[in-house]
Amino acid sequence: MAGDLTLAVRDAGGKSVSDAVLYAVPDLAATSVPAPTAPPARALIDQVDKEFVPRVSIVRAGTEVFFPNSDNIRHSIYSFSPAKTFTTKLYSGREAAPVQFDKAGIVVLGCNIHDKMVAWVYVVDTPWFAKSGADGSVTLKGLPPGDYRVTAAAPASNLGAVTTDVHVDAAPAQHSFTLTAP
Repeated sequence: MAGDLTLAVRDAGGKSVSDAVLYAVPDLAATSVPAPTAPPARALIDQVDKEFVPRVSIVRAGTEVFFPNSDNIRHSIYSFSPAKTFTTKLYSGREAAPVQFDKAGIVVLGCNIHDKMVAWVYVVDTPWFAKSGADGSVTLKGLPPGDYRVTAAAPASNLGAVTTDVHVDAAPAQHSFTLTAP
């Protein structure tokens, strides 16, 4: 029977952290959680009013990300991040080829034309992930019973990532994270 894990993320002052990335990786040495299934085929990060939408994304390793441009101006997306380095040619509309994010890690996106445009893509090796809402919470649903390493992270230079061990069974479980300075 699968279980649900509700997670809450706060900063050191107790304030909710929205757009925090949370993901659970099974501890395969300590549990019999089945291996994750194949990654989803695609994700989408649009460009609207000179901003990436969404600003924070989570994808599984192997996912192709499409970058439509809903602005009436041209953009050129790039990343110099170790998890994925790429640059698109200057384009508008839906012309850019998708980019496959094949290595786990954090990818910071920018635009060669508009310096204030920035977005973060968290690439994970697990199907159990979600982004916190405005209240700082999220529920990972349908985790097979077992032991997991759960990570909470946020794209803010003043908040470091936190990882902890959590046991999941058929009963709903809860855990809270406090993100502090790295």
